[in-house]
Amino acid sequence: MSHAEMDARTIEAAGNPNRFARGWHCLGLAERFKDGKPHQIKVFGSELVVFADTQGRLNVLDAFCRHMGGNLAHGTVKGDSIACPFHDWRWGGNGKCTDIPYARRVPPLARTRSWLTLERNGQLFVWHDPQGNPPPADVTIPEIAGHGSPEWTSWQWNSVLVEGSHCRELVDNVVDMAHFFYVHFNTPRSFKNVFEGHIATQSMSFTPRKDKRTLDFGDDSVTQSDASYFGPAYMIDEFHADIGADEPLEAVLINCHYPVTSDSFVLQYGIIVKKMAGMSDEQAAALAKGFGDGTIATFEQDIIIWKNKTKIDNPLLCEEDGPVYQLRRWYEQFYVDVEDVTEDMIRRFEFEIDTSRAETIWEKEMDDNLAAKP
Repeated sequence: MSHAEMDARTIEAAGNPNRFARGWHCLGLAERFKDGKPHQIKVFGSELVVFADTQGRLNVLDAFCRHMGGNLAHGTVKGDSIACPFHDWRWGGNGKCTDIPYARRVPPLARTRSWLTLERNGQLFVWHDPQGNPPPADVTIPEIAGHGSPEWTSWQWNSVLVEGSHCRELVDNVVDMAHFFYVHFNTPRSFKNVFEGHIATQSMSFTPRKDKRTLDFGDDSVTQSDASYFGPAYMIDEFHADIGADEPLEAVLINCHYPVTSDSFVLQYGIIVKKMAGMSDEQAAALAKGFGDGTIATFEQDIIIWKNKTKIDNPLLCEEDGPVYQLRRWYEQFYVDVEDVTEDMIRRFEFEIDTSRAETIWEKEMDDNLAAKP
């Protein structure tokens, strides 16, 4: 073996975690599950069923009946219970069997697993903890002030199954300043990360490239994005875009996911937009849809990268790559038992990238590319 081969950096990559992250996971818009029917969700390597009771409360149970294994998601909602299609055993939202129509009594041990749920911001969340602990009081999903207000649009919502990738690939984007130019065709003007407790934040200002292929507010627009993961799987991203109008465009983007298996996840993203002065409901909805369509294009760009890259646990970094290892250490807290969470996973960490060199290089590349166009 030559010295060059001996000195070459090798890629290290362990297998994906054999457990799923502890935390709140969004399953989608709550109204989707309130149609009087059961809904099957594959998540955490399991099959779950979601149904609404007579009060409109959403319940989540294991999908398979503890009697003889019937699929409750193929059953019927009857009152406040879900009825198995196999023998009509009825299960309440708390996991207890409420009735067996053909039996004189319900066995005292007739109970299935019920999942802790939360409805917030018009979305349904389920709590996952391999140890079975409830969420700490300070670990919750913040309320979005604009949601439900007549001054804001309703959610534009999309989801896509991403196969062959662990959801850490998505979370890595929190610190990845450079990919915003090369993948998403934006020029970051500032980029800062703050990690503390169960929250990881990315604050960035950017302008679109002149040849931008996704949503474009104009060559002179500047957008401020303040995005925070609240736990391992739910990000709220607040946008303020200077588009040359009397007031900035304000929008809130949700970027969330839930794991299906150890190497697949469902990526979901939604957008609401504040109605600008003089804007009709229809115009605001069209703006939100345009923003949503641009978000779809952005995530499609990411997915292509994820599908064709390899997992790497020891990335070779330069200073402008940001705190990849610190982010992954923060993220690890959700994959270990709570008693094994260490101080360096949750203590406050701040890092700001100097984007000035990148801006200069990218502006020149942009001009060169445009000049080369026929």
